[in-house]
Amino acid sequence: MLLQEKFQFLKDNIKERGSGAIAFSGGVDSTFLVYVAHEVLGDKVIAVTATSSTYPQRELKEAIKYAKDIGVKHLIISSEELDIEGFASNPKNRCYYCKKELFTKIRVVAKENGIEYVFDGSNLDDSGDYRPGMQAASELEVISPLKEATLTKEDIRALSKELGIPTWNKPSFACLSSRFPYGRKITIPKLKMVEEAEQFLLDIGIRQVRVRHHGEIARIEVSPEERVKFFDVSVMDKIGETFKKIGFSYVTLDVIGYRTGSMNEVLTAEEKNNA
Repeated sequence: MLLQEKFQFLKDNIKERGSGAIAFSGGVDSTFLVYVAHEVLGDKVIAVTATSSTYPQRELKEAIKYAKDIGVKHLIISSEELDIEGFASNPKNRCYYCKKELFTKIRVVAKENGIEYVFDGSNLDDSGDYRPGMQAASELEVISPLKEATLTKEDIRALSKELGIPTWNKPSFACLSSRFPYGRKITIPKLKMVEEAEQFLLDIGIRQVRVRHHGEIARIEVSPEERVKFFDVSVMDKIGETFKKIGFSYVTLDVIGYRTGSMNEVLTAEEKNNA
């Protein structure tokens, strides 16, 4: 299917559903979905953003601003993952618990607002990597319009650019819990360390970044083309000093660079299937 055909399918599909409450993080996919759904369904769409210790303030501010800019109804709810039994111990299926909590709460909000369906921003590319959150979405009958339209991340960026949506070139983002190796306990102080470290790197001009928390060690992942920015002694010194103030004893740069699901690389195929 050609890109414009996929786009038309998306709009027709959303129109047929009639109403939707969208899990809105402010990322590339959910922002695009909010824009299109709002254009198609008007006030029959609400954007729902969940706040928690795993969701950086910068992302929340951007989500609030965008919803206000386009005039979509935007509700902010609390969904503290660390309060979910078993989540903080960081099991391999951690995302299942998170998404089940999130989509359950959004479904309640939808019902209160006379909305029939819950939408999420999963796209066709999300069918690849290990994503236990998709199981929760399936169990709760969450609709993934972008995936149904066979739209890839590249498609969504291209359409977003064409439509003038500001997130068209926004770097990919995942919740801060994804920065911890499975089995390592997640705490609010550790999450704050990661958020502060990543914000510092963003502030000095790094666009795509993950700071993986390995106890005393911070492992920095940046896009392959941005690795060259670290080959400056003054920059390395500044990063090292700042990260130590944040609480890390050692700071490393992942020589391979950023890639989605790097924490899943230690899982065997059997573990991915059984987790």
